[in-house]
Amino acid sequence: MSTQLERRLGFWLLSLYGLGNILGAGIYVLIGKVAGEAGFLAPWSFLLASIVAGFTAFTYAELSARFPVAAGEAVYLHEAFGFAPLSGAVGLLISLAGMLSAAAIARGFAGYAQVYLALPDAVLTALVIIALGALAAWGISQSVSVAAVFTLVEIAGLLAVIGLGLLHKPELSRGFDAFIHTDVKINVIVVGAFLAFYAYIGFEDMVNIAEEVRDPEHTMPRAIIFALLVSTLLYAGVAFVAIALVPPDKLAMSAAPLADVFRATGVSPLFITFVGLFAVVNGALIQIIMAARILYGMGKRHWLPSVVSRVSPRTHTPLIATMVVTAVVVILALWFPLKTLAAYTSYLILTVFFLINLSLLVIRRSPPPGNIVVYPAWVPVGGMLTSAGLFLGQLLL
Repeated sequence: MSTQLERRLGFWLLSLYGLGNILGAGIYVLIGKVAGEAGFLAPWSFLLASIVAGFTAFTYAELSARFPVAAGEAVYLHEAFGFAPLSGAVGLLISLAGMLSAAAIARGFAGYAQVYLALPDAVLTALVIIALGALAAWGISQSVSVAAVFTLVEIAGLLAVIGLGLLHKPELSRGFDAFIHTDVKINVIVVGAFLAFYAYIGFEDMVNIAEEVRDPEHTMPRAIIFALLVSTLLYAGVAFVAIALVPPDKLAMSAAPLADVFRATGVSPLFITFVGLFAVVNGALIQIIMAARILYGMGKRHWLPSVVSRVSPRTHTPLIATMVVTAVVVILALWFPLKTLAAYTSYLILTVFFLINLSLLVIRRSPPPGNIVVYPAWVPVGGMLTSAGLFLGQLLL
């Protein structure tokens, strides 16, 4: 009998896993890029992105309760349409999106790490990815426990940024005046939201470790919604404080934007830089775990060569899939700039979100198993429309 994955994760570890992915993948790295596109309207961009993500989060919550298995998106499409090539293609898309995201985050790591280490970007980026690949191969409980600790550090850092803003009320007041007196331009908000949307990516990755979660039918939906809600509240506070304390054009040029927020108030950036390192490392680690689990799940269903579904009897992790993902992430991180990696990730994820919401509408023709929560029909419809709208808005504006 082949070695199987083990159910070792409960609600809090799963929630922190999702939160770590969402927070590490976005606010520490991309707040400056969003401010560069939307200026003082950046908070509106984050709000729009949260609405787009919110619809689909509820769709994922229901689907994860119906089908608590690895390679979640590919399985959902297969259950809806029964067409293996489509399921395989979407599984590869979401895995590639995870690898692109991990590469983008690793590039962000170099910006924060150079405060401490005078090493070339390429060296720092490659070293951190290889180290994270080794941690992901070590074991799910070990790697997710490390991710949970990192997530708590990330949250402390974001709360420190918000607290910094509250201690500098005159600057915060001026930033608020600039925010409310800036003419609302829908095209600017949408372009900023496209990048800000990348900051919300992460909750969908939670479904891909469903085979390692205890009582997944109930734990998965609650953890997904909890993670998205907490991250939305933190983003709202941090985005406003950042544009209030640092001019948006300066934020846009920064490799470590939240460190510049601290500098603007005369406070040493060493603390937030240290936290930023935890954040970007955590986000990349979780993306590597997720992408490897998708390859594992697809190999298990013979949509990919079965070699990627082999689980180590010692670590209970898919070692070959993890090594493949780590190698691809290194290549992507060294090949593409940060903004390009984030944009490609958003395009892929929005495409997948549209298909996943469509899948739920088709799957609902059959009665749900057990006593899972079924959300109103406007949830997947809203997910389809907002995902398509943001995708097309970025292309047309």
